[in-house]
Amino acid sequence: MNLVQLPQHQVTLAQGLRHYQKVVSILKKGYEQERYRVAQLVRSDLGRKLVHEITSVDIAGYRDARLMSTNQKTDQLISAATVRLEMSLLSNFFDLARIEWGYTAGPNPCADVRKPKPAPGRDRRLTTREEKLILRYAHQHINPELYSIVVIAMATAMRQGEILGLRWEHINFKTRVAHLPETKNGSKRDVPLSTKARDALTRIGVKQSGPIFKYTKHGVKSTWRFMCQSLQIKDLHFHDMRHEAISRFFELGTLDMMEIAAISGHKSLAMLKRYTHLRANRLVHKLEGARSKARMALMNHIVPYPGIAISHPDGGVSITFPDFDMKEVMTNKYPHTNAAIGPAQDLLLRTLLSIIREGGKLPSPDQYLDCKYVGDVVMIDPMTVA
Repeated sequence: MNLVQLPQHQVTLAQGLRHYQKVVSILKKGYEQERYRVAQLVRSDLGRKLVHEITSVDIAGYRDARLMSTNQKTDQLISAATVRLEMSLLSNFFDLARIEWGYTAGPNPCADVRKPKPAPGRDRRLTTREEKLILRYAHQHINPELYSIVVIAMATAMRQGEILGLRWEHINFKTRVAHLPETKNGSKRDVPLSTKARDALTRIGVKQSGPIFKYTKHGVKSTWRFMCQSLQIKDLHFHDMRHEAISRFFELGTLDMMEIAAISGHKSLAMLKRYTHLRANRLVHKLEGARSKARMALMNHIVPYPGIAISHPDGGVSITFPDFDMKEVMTNKYPHTNAAIGPAQDLLLRTLLSIIREGGKLPSPDQYLDCKYVGDVVMIDPMTVA
């Protein structure tokens, strides 16, 4: 008898999930990962229960037990992200079981069960020492493809599956572009190839067609794990190379977010932002660089101007600046010219900054005066200590 036609009281969760895998999971790009989740749920105590008898209490119990279990390969607790994905799969299954397959008439038992809190986004960046160790190890590895895979990952921000799926017929060395006809989000995209990326491809021997790499994702995973253990590099995933590449794109300062999204393939800019963990020291350099540019632009305007030392009939000397054509740009009276220079510098500096702040245009210093003022010409530098 077809499983869909079984009476609801005869369908266990394990049977239902196997049917779900055959008709739903098989159509997903992440089929292989979902196959592992289905297998885990089928093996669990929950898998032996009848679909229509499973309650929210059962789902919550599975969640708690799963969070307390360990991964046999890493000997670490199962991550909250893994449990969230399993619960999402269950929720989708129960919706289909009720609406399309008739396994149950009750509400979705996952609907009101709290999912584990998502872990904070990874901010793992590659250190300079780690990069040198990894590249040296990969370069000396028995399989020359490993070095090329690592370099391309860091130079292009491509996902592991996209790199392993590259084909020679999709590489255009003339336009320096790699065409990806199929990606994780279902759309095709073109990825620019830097000099490092092109060299990484040509070093393994260019062909007319066919797959570029023979590595499988399981091969890369096991090789990466063994390499990190050998180099004593902790908590570094291959996918972190994508994080690293995207962050470096931002740190270049020459690409805007939309251009980086076109390279990385992110459809959501909010998702792209999660990948950008910029190094604080580089941000400091950029800030200082911006300040230096602003400072230089300002200093180009704070230049010496000619002042006229005017002797008053009743005694004393004032310095005025005819280039500004303002009577108020004149110092008070001082015993002699040298005594008036310091106050003149302060007056000139305040005048220049006031014009800049208000968006006005600064006059050009005219060192060859031809004006009504009679007196000695004194060049006043607002930035020189009197």
